[in-house]
Amino acid sequence: MSKKFTLGTDRASALSMLPERAIRKVQLGSDLVCLARVGEKVFAFQHLCPHQSASLADGKINGFEEVICPLHHYRFDLHTGDLRSGGNCPDLKVFSAELTDEGINILI
Repeated sequence: MSKKFTLGTDRASALSMLPERAIRKVQLGSDLVCLARVGEKVFAFQHLCPHQSASLADGKINGFEEVICPLHHYRFDLHTGDLRSGGNCPDLKVFSAELTDEGINILI
């Protein structure tokens, strides 16, 4: 069963909490997840790289809407979690996230 979380109180507060292409780690219930924003698109994904558990909060967001792991530079699609570059590694777990007039809605 999914749980819905809302961060911020409106669109402006949500945008100010999540600067462009920054990665923030947040605790949502019992789950620790990373959030990133590209323009008006918000992405939520597992906080540890599925390769060797490096913190993706220390990673980077590239121009292809991928998160790049800081340890071995594996790249994951922020929309699907698919591994785009790297060795033998499971895909990244991603969660539904949306910027609304009420803030950022995330389904875990």
